[in-house]
Amino acid sequence: MDFTDVSLTALRVFRAVAEQGTFTAAAASLGYTQSAVSRQIAAIERVAGAELLERRRDGVRLTAAGRVVMRRATVVLDEIDATARELSGLPGQAGTVRLGWYPSAGAVLLPRALTALRRTAPGIHLVSREGTTPSLVRALRAGSLDLALLAAAPPFRPPDAESPPLELQTLTERPLRLAVPATHPLARGDFVDVTDLRGQRWIASSSSGEDRLMGVWPGLDERPEIVHTARDWLAKLGLVAAGCGLTTVPASLAPAAPPGVRILPVRGGPQEQRRLLLARLPQPPTEQVTHVANALRRAALDVDEPDKPAP
Repeated sequence: MDFTDVSLTALRVFRAVAEQGTFTAAAASLGYTQSAVSRQIAAIERVAGAELLERRRDGVRLTAAGRVVMRRATVVLDEIDATARELSGLPGQAGTVRLGWYPSAGAVLLPRALTALRRTAPGIHLVSREGTTPSLVRALRAGSLDLALLAAAPPFRPPDAESPPLELQTLTERPLRLAVPATHPLARGDFVDVTDLRGQRWIASSSSGEDRLMGVWPGLDERPEIVHTARDWLAKLGLVAAGCGLTTVPASLAPAAPPGVRILPVRGGPQEQRRLLLARLPQPPTEQVTHVANALRRAALDVDEPDKPAP
């Protein structure tokens, strides 16, 4: 086994496949053909003398040998990237922390955490990206993320079945809220009764994504009338403000509601909870990762208290 024969391109392709979950998605992210990706993976597995990816009908996942190679490959690729930055005259990023976050966390929670970090730990360089829960979990296991903010709906289960299990911390758990046009009759009170939701028009998320996406109040005893579908939270709230329908939102989005929208609790019937989780691999975190985790924890508590001003 001689890993000096493995190219950096093969390592990058291997990491992309592990993170994206399929050869097709990795090829699209890299701008390669699928056959080119397959050749690079075959080459690195040939050198390793072992299967590094378990091929399944729903994609691929790392084998035990694959996790070893991925851990080492991530170190090599990060060092190469740092060398390139240094040679180009850019400042070093020794304090870099890579964070993934679920859709909607970027509206309130992430900006609050970043504001606090600039004040308490200005030397940390945080890079982040949005993603679905499955893609963020794959990125954690591929070593391209240090932390991930995940949103979970009941039934609450571990976000993946691989070993070792991810280290998960529950930051908050709150019931869903309802976004209502300010001109709607339901917006006149301080809450909405679940019986008043029958016959309403809804703005929902597409059901084709990897995550269970929100929009219609859960548990309605009728087939809902969905008049608009959108994945983007800003678009959904904009449609609510225009009087086009109602939509559900996590409680943390209340401070980001645009003019013309009221965010209200719903009374009666089951109260479906949404849980905010902070996930990482079960290994000792660096000092920088701990700083970021603490900032996210404090920001989550701040957002959980809607009357508390932003820092």
